[in-house]
Amino acid sequence: MSLDLALSIARSGLSHVNRQLAQSAANVANAATPGYTRKEVQGQAVVAGALSSGVRSAEATRAVDAALVNRMNAARAATDAAAARAALLKGVEVAHGATGESVADLTAALGDAFTALRGDPSDTLLQSKVTGAAQDLVDRYATVSSAIQDARQGAQDTMVQDVKALNDALRKISDLTGQIVPLRAQGQSTAELEDQRDAAVATLSSVMQVKALADVDGGITLITAGGLNLPLQSESGPFSLAGAALGPEAWYGSGGTLPGVMLGTTDVTARLGSGTLAAHASLRDTELPLAQAELDVSAANLAARFDAQGLTLFTGGAGTVPDPSAAYATGGWIGFAGTIRVNPAVTADPGLVRDGTRAVASGAGGATGFTPNAATGPANFTALIDRVLNNTLGAQVSNGVSQPAFTSTGLGPGGNLSSSLRANRSLGDYASSLVATQTAARAEAEEAAKGSGDLLSSLESRFSGESGVDMDKELAAMIALQTAYSANARLISTVQTMYDTLFQAVR
Repeated sequence: MSLDLALSIARSGLSHVNRQLAQSAANVANAATPGYTRKEVQGQAVVAGALSSGVRSAEATRAVDAALVNRMNAARAATDAAAARAALLKGVEVAHGATGESVADLTAALGDAFTALRGDPSDTLLQSKVTGAAQDLVDRYATVSSAIQDARQGAQDTMVQDVKALNDALRKISDLTGQIVPLRAQGQSTAELEDQRDAAVATLSSVMQVKALADVDGGITLITAGGLNLPLQSESGPFSLAGAALGPEAWYGSGGTLPGVMLGTTDVTARLGSGTLAAHASLRDTELPLAQAELDVSAANLAARFDAQGLTLFTGGAGTVPDPSAAYATGGWIGFAGTIRVNPAVTADPGLVRDGTRAVASGAGGATGFTPNAATGPANFTALIDRVLNNTLGAQVSNGVSQPAFTSTGLGPGGNLSSSLRANRSLGDYASSLVATQTAARAEAEEAAKGSGDLLSSLESRFSGESGVDMDKELAAMIALQTAYSANARLISTVQTMYDTLFQAVR
């Protein structure tokens, strides 16, 4: 081996160590940068003929477990979806009120007011307390109904934002892939760009969970949990969703008025998989319409059961009492909980809560006959109060005749939803089940977010250990590089000394 070759090899060693030191410095500088992965510059031996000719630096590479990244993205989608549900359901939970303020509590309070009135039916103060309790109850119905509709509108509006974020992430992934592919073909490092693309895929997965499949040429294929193959070429973004103002009667589906999430010209709302977009769509189209329907069932039966016993205590905005046996979607009582009010005639004359407002024919809906107390009737009239306490608020329309079951199927404005609140017979029991179910939904969502969040944290910790920057390891590597640099420098110095000796000998 000639001295020239030895010098050339030592110089290539110095150059390679310089590249490695520069990359190590970049690793240390970006140790706390989100999404950054540790890069390495590997050396490749250069051989000319049968002789080693030094070392050539390869392009910086990263060690990333693609399967682990996909698992993190799945956990991220589940965590963010559950958190999104919890955020919107919190308003509904708050609207149900604290202990003593819920629809169930206020229904019981109305019964207590009637019980107190029975002790002295002629007491005008007790009569007014009944109407006051009735007003408190309808106010709570209206508050919860408004909160459900606000949450549903919030879900629709956030879906529009999710679609924009989805398109933005896809455009970024497309732009980065457009840079990676030609650089990969030229043999240049794409590690930094791949970090950025992974971050964009993570953002995308928060909205719509995807599995990223790397192509040999540096390209990427994105497949959603719902089985969609996402395109990367659209400049304007492949997804779209029109804005909409929602009312209780608005619904998504065949014949509905709400827009779907479109991929090009195809409605993919049913194939969103997991992520915040799917969570918001479920709230808009299923969970919140069902919550509204259950609340309407409670309010409609409240009004109808009082009316069936001869006291029209509650009506809708038009002054009518709904028929809970009619189909929910077509019976004209969608959103009734938001319009229920105390009958103005009763408000003007609280004495009607003792006397009644209308006659009831025996057998009508299972109730026994009833004639209202005449204006000159007895001041201690208790017939109506007993009917309210025993029948309206009880499980039977009359002795031996059960109250009709609360509607549990054909719910929602599209008539396609079903409720789990099936076993109740009395107004109080149904209201209690309703409140318990709807106030537990937020806690359940938060618990789900915590569980998937813990999994995500565990996966991220593992990823950091495998692909992140470990400062201890990085410093140890820098010491090794320092030693290698010194050795190569010493070799150059030795060769230079040998050249000097040779030149002196020639002279």
